[in-house]
Amino acid sequence: MGAAASKTTPMAPVTDRPKVSSSGYDITRMPAAVIQERAKVLTPLQRNVALNSGTEVAFTGVTVDGSPHDNKRRGVYVGSISDLPLFSSDHKFDSGTGWPSFYQPIDPLHVIEERDTSIPFMPRVEVLDARSGAHLGHVFNDGPPPTRKRYCMNAAALRFIPEGEPLPDKQPTYE
Repeated sequence: MGAAASKTTPMAPVTDRPKVSSSGYDITRMPAAVIQERAKVLTPLQRNVALNSGTEVAFTGVTVDGSPHDNKRRGVYVGSISDLPLFSSDHKFDSGTGWPSFYQPIDPLHVIEERDTSIPFMPRVEVLDARSGAHLGHVFNDGPPPTRKRYCMNAAALRFIPEGEPLPDKQPTYE
């Protein structure tokens, strides 16, 4: 998962990305002051994961709303800082790793994938929240069909919204 000091290289230029995703969500980068303000309500572990590319201990993760890493309820996982919908329970699977795993994001533009060389002998692909830049976890090529991807996420970087509850606004305002 994460490392204390992540060294990443963008796989696609962030400046070339659309400002609105195909699912209609504003993915413009949040102002730094808003990110810091929203991070204040997170626990020290949650802040470390999201802002410093930290990681939670396997099999112990809890989302910011208190849902366990192995949550089986139907719903949507949003960024702990951005509220951007990132993953659906429809795409979640038990990878046996102890972290919430998904075979695809809700919208590919809602996440940014960057090469992570923070562990010299183990290059990986880091997954970031497109709106806040928060660290979410890593993606690996050992997942199930149809994508063969395993988005191995830190529960601490996510908030779970149960099915039937409203999703955050597609066009957020920052005060």
